[in-house]
Amino acid sequence: MKKFTILLLLFCISLLRAQGLQNTTKEVTLKGNYTIKNIAVNTKYQDYGVSYAGDSTVIFTSSRKSKTIKNRVWKGNDQPFLQLYKGVCSEDGEISEVTLFSKKVNSKFHDADVTFSKDLKTIYFTRNNYLNKKFKKDTLNRNLNQLYKAKIKNKDDWEVKQMPFNNDNYQTGHPVLNAAEDKLYFISDMLGGYGETDIYVVDILNDSTYSAPRNLGPNVNTQGKEMFPFVDENDVLYFSSNGYVDGKGGLDIYVAPIQHGEVVKKAQNIGEPLNSNKDDFSFVQKPNTNLGYFSSNRDGGNGDDDIYSFVELTPLTFKCNQLVQGVIRDKNTNELLPGALVELFDHQGVLLESKITDANATFSFNLNCETNYKLVGSEKDYTIDDEEISTSNVYNSEFKVDLNLAISEFVYVRDSLMIKINPLYFDLNKSYIRSDAAVELEKVVAIMRKYPEIKIQLNSHTDSRAPDAYNLKLSNRRAKSSIDWIIKKGIDPSRITGQGYGETQLVNKCSNDVPCTEAEHQLNRRTEFVIVNPEAIK
Repeated sequence: MKKFTILLLLFCISLLRAQGLQNTTKEVTLKGNYTIKNIAVNTKYQDYGVSYAGDSTVIFTSSRKSKTIKNRVWKGNDQPFLQLYKGVCSEDGEISEVTLFSKKVNSKFHDADVTFSKDLKTIYFTRNNYLNKKFKKDTLNRNLNQLYKAKIKNKDDWEVKQMPFNNDNYQTGHPVLNAAEDKLYFISDMLGGYGETDIYVVDILNDSTYSAPRNLGPNVNTQGKEMFPFVDENDVLYFSSNGYVDGKGGLDIYVAPIQHGEVVKKAQNIGEPLNSNKDDFSFVQKPNTNLGYFSSNRDGGNGDDDIYSFVELTPLTFKCNQLVQGVIRDKNTNELLPGALVELFDHQGVLLESKITDANATFSFNLNCETNYKLVGSEKDYTIDDEEISTSNVYNSEFKVDLNLAISEFVYVRDSLMIKINPLYFDLNKSYIRSDAAVELEKVVAIMRKYPEIKIQLNSHTDSRAPDAYNLKLSNRRAKSSIDWIIKKGIDPSRITGQGYGETQLVNKCSNDVPCTEAEHQLNRRTEFVIVNPEAIK
């Protein structure tokens, strides 16, 4: 394709490469996803811009010479003005039986880039600003490209009208309908864009009017040129651009998903073999198939721009990310808990990632879309809190999940789950329940009432500062005294058993005749309430 001024034919492509532009794509370029073929329909002139019009008919743009019209030459490239042609496409991508499209649509100036409604009764296309034999110019005496709509009245009789959002002082073109036919995408250099030409969209309203044009934003548009949008049946946008720094040269084809009318993910370079070091553009794919066309002026073609057919070998997929973030707090006091552990599990309970909350007790994880996870928060002396989460199919969304930990009623000691209470103190050589010990035993009773299925093994221990046999008898008396007190509070005797161990299960070095501090001996004087069936805690 020749390099010519965009003022005369902006949307048939100006191929000056953009330099120093800042938009980047963050994902790896796709490669080897297509096989391509230069088809026999190409001439030494410009051939590009295929559009499907039913199952086996295609319309494309060409500056080839025609025997049925006067071949007026455009001075911009010394080729005939662009016209719309139709042909029959085969399974191998070849286009045959080529004839000029409707003379009601084709004018004596440029006509290009058509998109059809599903019933084939309405088309949108690009043309020089020319209608009803009126050739219009802007304030700088330039004739710009504009969008047109045509509705068929009867066989080959099309009623052509300009789009209401056209303006003599800026250009519009490259239209494409989405599958639902409630949105029309196009390009323009109207004021307020990001670069030389941007992609816009309008809603097609129920009364056949249009909303105001909306720019598709920085996930698509750059400081350079964005052109030739195409939207497939899955609301995936394909377009060409020379404004991304990862481009291979000239215009490259990019792809990005659309959700709820917004491009929610940074456009990604579609890679080789569709992209080359020349201009690659006008991507189109036949609905619900892996067949399509694109255009290129790459080396090895027939002349100027050529049409290439392609077969998509594997469907394109997009990595869909979401971000979950939150804080961990004390459930009762609402106090932040920095340093807490947060673990991310998959739906099968496999640990995927773990993090420690920062100074503000916050955490975050990157997640895949449409996936089930479980978040588990834990901290010493607290019960765990967990939340099951299911991500949506919305790209790059963020959501918040806070975890709230309660002071734990239980504690793991030497691999056993025990009721967490303060030490039980007894008078010297005594086993009756003191008032301070009764306060702690009341906590045990409350927990056993709260969890009516749990069973407890009460283990009583002494230090080593008495004869072994004496300590064993004393610990048994203290165990029995504690159990009797609990049973008198209404707890089923079958739920609690006890055992005195004397000094047989010391937790440190302080055995007979070993010098130890009082604090060290105190560690051995203990009464433990071990949960026999931890699974009963719900």
